[in-house]
Amino acid sequence: MIKKSIKILALLFFSCLSAQDKPVETVYFEFDKFNLYEDQVKGILNFLKNTDTTKVESIQIYGYCDDRGANDYNYELSRKRVNTVQNILTEAGFNKNKIMIFEGKGRVLLKKEEESNLSETRSKNRRVDLFLVKKNSFGKGIYNSFQENHKTGDRIYLEKILFRMGSSKLTEQSKKELDKIVTLLQQQKTMEFKIIGHVCCTPSYFNDAIDKETLQRKLSLNRAKNVYKYLLDKGINSLRMRYAGYGNKFPLGQGEELDRRVEFLILKI
Repeated sequence: MIKKSIKILALLFFSCLSAQDKPVETVYFEFDKFNLYEDQVKGILNFLKNTDTTKVESIQIYGYCDDRGANDYNYELSRKRVNTVQNILTEAGFNKNKIMIFEGKGRVLLKKEEESNLSETRSKNRRVDLFLVKKNSFGKGIYNSFQENHKTGDRIYLEKILFRMGSSKLTEQSKKELDKIVTLLQQQKTMEFKIIGHVCCTPSYFNDAIDKETLQRKLSLNRAKNVYKYLLDKGINSLRMRYAGYGNKFPLGQGEELDRRVEFLILKI
């Protein structure tokens, strides 16, 4: 029965999933290959055909390999797999400028609990994931600065409150930007908000990334917490603030730097 299941899985090269607000198309590859069968190509084209591209902000393509082989070889192989899928999309007429990230991630290392189903796990790891980022996928109002007339539910992502890779530590530039926000919050004394931390570049099966300051997989949470603590130290009432980490669930589709960010979600005006 197990052998039969593995055989069926090996033939299942193409599947469509849904993860949170990000539609995901996953294409599976044979061992050490980066080309696709005709029915797989048709599957990608059908996915594109059934997608309202006018509502798509961007697409991100990530390639992976299983755990066997040298790192350099697998990085190159995963990049070739990404290029295969990217070429199919662009040749079908998808706007190349909307493909914001296309990256080979190399090997997916095995977890100890996965070793009992080695063949199945490896077949799942030889893949390319496509993430479609919808326009306005964060809510009704998305802004890159605080406005005079915000509404409950608005989100503000601030381009100058960014973080170094793997770090939750506030940069000096971020502190200067937060000082400006403190002044605004002191003027709008009834506003309540949630601080949301984000990360980039982490495989979808992890909820969060590792914070190199604490060595815990709580990077997005710690980024939000550090902003919260900074505002608290500057005199903003804790009853007005909440914080949370959203991991890598909501990329902006504008590059890795902007995905290492915090956002403010307006809860009450």
